[in-house]
This record gives sequence, C-alpha cells and structure tokens, in this order.
Amino acid sequence: MNSNLLTWVEISRGALINNIRAARQRVGKDVKIMAIVKANAYGHGLIQVATTADEEKVDFFGVNSLHEAIALRNAKIKTPVLVLGYTPLANLKDAVNHDVAVVAYNVETVNKLQELAAKYKKDARIHIKVETGLHRQGVNPEELDDFLKLVKSKKNVIAEGMSTHYANIEDTTEHSYANLQVENFNDAFEAAKRAGLDIKYRHTACTAATILFSKVHFEMIRFGIGLYGMWPSKETKISAYERKIGEFNLVPVLTWKTRVAQVKDVPPNSYIGYGCSDFVTQKSRIAILPIGYYDGYDRKLSNVGYVLIHGKRAPILGRICMNMCIVDITNIEGVIPEDEVILLGSSDDDAITAETMASKIGTINYEVVTRINESLPRILVN
Repeated sequence: MNSNLLTWVEISRGALINNIRAARQRVGKDVKIMAIVKANAYGHGLIQVATTADEEKVDFFGVNSLHEAIALRNAKIKTPVLVLGYTPLANLKDAVNHDVAVVAYNVETVNKLQELAAKYKKDARIHIKVETGLHRQGVNPEELDDFLKLVKSKKNVIAEGMSTHYANIEDTTEHSYANLQVENFNDAFEAAKRAGLDIKYRHTACTAATILFSKVHFEMIRFGIGLYGMWPSKETKISAYERKIGEFNLVPVLTWKTRVAQVKDVPPNSYIGYGCSDFVTQKSRIAILPIGYYDGYDRKLSNVGYVLIHGKRAPILGRICMNMCIVDITNIEGVIPEDEVILLGSSDDDAITAETMASKIGTINYEVVTRINESLPRILVN
C-alpha cells in the first residue's frame, strides 16, 4: 500500500507490455507501431507509459500537442514523435529544433516550416492528413493536388507520412463507410506518388482497424485505446468474433485507488449526502472516501456507482462531492480508516471496468480514464 497517498493510479508494466506484444503479433514484424500517448497517455501517465513502451521498442509515439512531445524529449526519449493535434505557427520552431514531426493540412503550416527549417538548417518532418470522410482534420480532396505540389516545392520539408482517421469503424459492425474511406485514402496516396513525394509511412489504422482489417495496416498502425488494455467498443469485439480473430488478448493497465478516511455509524431512517438525495431505512455503517468529481470521479455516479473494499462492493450513497464521496459498508466486515479502496480495476473475483463505469454515466471507456485528474500520482507497478 502507498501509505502516504490519498488517491493514486497504478499502472501495470506487465499489462502494458502484453498489449504492445499483442499488437506486434497482429500486424507482424514489418509494420511499425505508433503508441498513442496523447491526453496524458489516455489518463495513464505520459512518462510512465512512454518509458515502458520505449523499452519495449515501439517505433513511434503519437501525442496531441507539442508540449507533450517536448516532455518526451525531456525524458530522454529519442524515438520519433508525431504531434497529431494542431501546432500553432509560433510553436513550430520547437518542433523543428526537437526533431518532432507534425500533422500538416494547412498551407500556412508548410510555409512556416520551410522558413524555420532553412533558418535552423534542419529538415522539418510532416505527415500529411487527408480528408476521407470524417470531416475533421485533413486536406479536402479538391485541394489535395495543390497542397501536394506545395509540399514538393519545399526542399526542407520532408513528407514522411500520410494519414487519415475513420469516422465509423468502432460504432458499427457494418463497415462499408470505412471501406469507402480506405478507397479515398488510396486515391490520395496515388496523388502523392504522382506529385513525386516519397511517403515512407501510411497510417490509418486505429486500434479497431488494427484488430479487424489487416489490409489497412500499411507501413504503420496507431495503437491507442488497445495499448491500455481496453477494446474500442463492444461492436469491435463482435466484429472480431465474427471474423474469428480470437487471439487478440488485451489486459487492462490501470487501477485507480483511494483509501478510507472515516468509518461511522448512521441511525435508521437517515438521509445521506447533499440534497438529502439518499436515504437508509436501517442502521448502517458508512465510509467516507477522499475522492470526488475534481479528481475525475464522475458526479453521475451519485447513488448508482460502487467501489471495492476488501474485495466486496460498497455502493455509493448520496451525491459525489467535489473532493469526497460516501459508500455503504454495512455488509463488509472489518473496514477501518486507511483501508485501500478500488475505484477502477480488479480485486479478488470482482472488477470495476472502465466499460462498466462508462455505462453508468452514459459515456465511453475513453472518457472515463482520460478524465482522471492529471495531478494524481501515476505509479508503475510490476
């Protein structure tokens, strides 16, 4: 037990390594793996995850911002890094100087990179993002030829990659739209070849596409939610089952813990919590936990969530507070202050998964883990 901590997150090094190896087995030795560690590694801890993945020799890291990329460089990680989000023009000099690639889809980005690369006498690396049907980031098809010509004209801007992102691959078992996007991407890649660009890495495959469609592994995959031992969706699992892809074994990486701050008895017919939103009809025993919505423990778990104490379920009573919540331990013997509590993770024969929590608050597993407050300690465990 981390006796000096109030609330913390444990990251299983073994589970993380297992998931990287599962991806390698799926794509084969000739396909590169980009480990997606954006958003504080999906809430798991950027440096803790990245250093472990780097030891396991992933080929690339994908981050959302230049700030995250520089944090990796400051952690002595020399593996190639791609910024997947937007990089303001004023910050591009740091991308050039730290040898960080950026996603490019704006003319202004390409022009600024050429100016900076010439100034600092270094090449600037980009991955061209093309619009294929998500209508988020990306160069529109009607603008692509001119954009490719512009990139080709910049001798210090190296287009090492081309990418896109799928709109409807996780939410359905019918993938005709994804197949249409693949066709659009292939057309864009052919246009790049006609423009004389030597694209080293094509990457379109997120975790779902990595699992389901070997035809889009290309030269590199982007391994995101699967890196952390979670499936993208139940539809992805169903599709994998239908395709007889049964060997893809993912192990959850994260366990979120707190401890009991107080144990107290409550008389029969008592209201519990803000707004008197819960009520006990019998004499009850409750525990106060130092965890709340500030920490990322969603307020919608009020009166419906539960935690694990001594391997048993302790239901949430009343509303989740900013920094505290209340649980019912009437049927759990021997609970004392500072006992360990599992908010998310497994204990003995029971578990609270990100999917279970997501179903209770009406969201997806991605949001559950990424919203765990970044200030909470992340601890690598073996």
